[in-house]
Amino acid sequence: MKQHLSERIQNMATSATLAMAAKARELRGEGKDIIGLSLGEPDFNIPDFIKEAGKQAIDENYSSYTPVNGYAELRQAISKKFKRDNGLDYSEKQIVVSSGAKQSLANVAMVLLNKGDEVILPAPFWVSYHDIVKLAEAVPIMVPTTIDTDFKITPQQLEAAITPRTKMLWFSSPCNPSGSVYSEEELEGLAAVLRKHPNIFIASDEIYEHINFRSEHASIANLDGMYERTITVNGVSKAFAMTGWRIGYIGAADWIASACTKFQGQITSGANAIAQRATITALEAPPSKIQFMIDEFKQRRDLVLGLLKEIPGFKVNVPEGAFYVFPDVSDFFGRTLKGVQINNSSDLAMYLLEHANVATVTGEAFGAPNCIRISYAASTEELVEAIKRIKEAVS
Repeated sequence: MKQHLSERIQNMATSATLAMAAKARELRGEGKDIIGLSLGEPDFNIPDFIKEAGKQAIDENYSSYTPVNGYAELRQAISKKFKRDNGLDYSEKQIVVSSGAKQSLANVAMVLLNKGDEVILPAPFWVSYHDIVKLAEAVPIMVPTTIDTDFKITPQQLEAAITPRTKMLWFSSPCNPSGSVYSEEELEGLAAVLRKHPNIFIASDEIYEHINFRSEHASIANLDGMYERTITVNGVSKAFAMTGWRIGYIGAADWIASACTKFQGQITSGANAIAQRATITALEAPPSKIQFMIDEFKQRRDLVLGLLKEIPGFKVNVPEGAFYVFPDVSDFFGRTLKGVQINNSSDLAMYLLEHANVATVTGEAFGAPNCIRISYAASTEELVEAIKRIKEAVS
């Protein structure tokens, strides 16, 4: 009966991160001791002060339909957060709350992209960018980067990728999957190119902004000429360990925000009431309330990098944000490990799952076929054991 499915769904790839997580769960169900380093999900519990806000919302009977673009009080809190943390002035009407930043990005694609429009995706990019763009009938234009440049696109590469059909640039900083962080100076280099092309819009995914080990976070919307053209995307999943609460949001020109509200109103309507009320409390708190998680992530990053550097064939850089390392593993391509031919990063990721009982994600899903993504959102004990298993499996 598959022939009755739409071309749209048949042409869509399954999320590689979710597929690997599902495979790991399946193997655990068979009794295998799988260490999961594939999902981008903090392993911390939600801070207690946010839990209490959720409980209070239940007690206060926040159970009715919510406004499509989010509670006014939450949009006010987001507006203040943008000003405090990013120096950005987004009014309440310029903000749209959605069921996760993924929905925020899908809204943006659906209201801005037409069939045949081109969207520049510096690779590596988050797995869903590519298929969200395709779902909007636009064309993803992948611009490759390498570990030698810390997986960052240069102004020259951006200029070379622009055509008369270019409508948008999508990128994340800190980046999923590479952990790379663009400095204000580096963003200014990209902005200098974009100023020559005034009809190109930017989707700036900043959901990892607080998990930044190098300096203050830089937002491209702050740069001259970029504010009206930038959709700043964020949410509470990563920094506040609220992945299952599904709250994302955008700040954008009011006409873009209005269009996103219109579209969302026909798809899901407003986001979860309890999660929205808890998010107000999360965003009103100073970032110092979650600093303990950022400090722990940095310690884990240093631990994992130190261990991976001891494995011949793993080439690593120093990611400055998020909670991933993205080693180049192309040294293994063409080799045979325990009778298994390794031709690409997908082969290696599956080999590590089956022979080391460690779940990672192939870099092919992120547009970087020479790499694999390793999440260090796991306990120190799990990370040490996982890298030990990987080292033994590839020796």
